Parts: sequence; structure tokens; C-alpha cells
Amino acid sequence: MKQNKVFTLVGSALLVLASLDVHAQSSAAAPASGRSYASDAKAVKAADRALQKNVVRALSKTKGLRATTITVRAHNGVVILEGTVPEQSQVGLATQAAEGVEGVASVTNALTLSTL
Repeated sequence: MKQNKVFTLVGSALLVLASLDVHAQSSAAAPASGRSYASDAKAVKAADRALQKNVVRALSKTKGLRATTITVRAHNGVVILEGTVPEQSQVGLATQAAEGVEGVASVTNALTLSTL
């Protein structure tokens, strides 16, 4: 009779432990679902677009810089400037303006001089 109580107690304890382990595993797996990844990707794209707009705005407000022929790409704080400018001095102006925007980690300047 005492053995039955011991077996019942041990069996109950094992069931409780097993159910806790299963609950912990299912809770930990939830954030790795596809929805979480999709919302993270959307957030990153939105942040990249916002950064791109802020850099374009800064370039257009920079005196002495013709920003209409400059294309801006942004990804995770890295900004790439492409296009043409009429004078060499504007290459440096564009880089400085982009670096001054909050959220810019680095700037790659691929601007060239226009021949027109």
C-alpha cells in the first residue's frame, strides 16, 4: 500500500515536470514564427525608407549642392549616394550632408562629375 502511494506521488511529480517542460518549449518557439519575422522585415524597410527620405531632404537643403541628380539608397544605416554633380566640390558637400543625418552609420559616395 505504501508503495502505491510512492509510485502515485512520483508519477504525479513526473507529469507536472513534463507538462512544465512542454509549456516552456511552446512559449519559446512562438517568437520564431513567420509573422514575427515579417513584421521585423517591414519595420526594417520602413526605417530604411525614412532614412532615405531624411538624407534626400538634407541634400536638397544643402546650399551649393545640386541634389536633383543624386539618388540615395539606405539599408541598416548605410547610405549610398549615386548620380552626378556638376562640380567636384559638390561630392564632398553631399557626403557631409548625408553624414549629418541622424541614423546614418556610414556613407558610400559613388557620385561622378557630369560633363554637361
